[in-house]
Amino acid sequence: MGKQLTEMLKGTLEGIVLAILSGRPAYGYEITAWLREQGFSDIAEGTIYALLVRVEQRGLVDVEKVPSEKGPPRKVYSLNAQGREYLEEFWRNWSFLTERLEQLREGDK
Repeated sequence: MGKQLTEMLKGTLEGIVLAILSGRPAYGYEITAWLREQGFSDIAEGTIYALLVRVEQRGLVDVEKVPSEKGPPRKVYSLNAQGREYLEEFWRNWSFLTERLEQLREGDK
């Protein structure tokens, strides 16, 4: 990923992770693996774990410790009602921005 894309991703990664969790509960490595499969190959696992800690502290997700076949229990994150509200706001803001950016791009032609 280029520097510009990396910077843009920083601003949207929280919404992306919450959108993933809106579909189903997941643990940190699972989220990282899915993002990498989708082409976000430069995302470090530590970035996702730090983000999950922040959204947990802000009360956007619920956490359940689930036994793991390998090692300590895994923290499985699921989006709660407050997180769903936040995600809806994220999508509204995303729509606003993409519409305005599209208008700017159309104006350049």
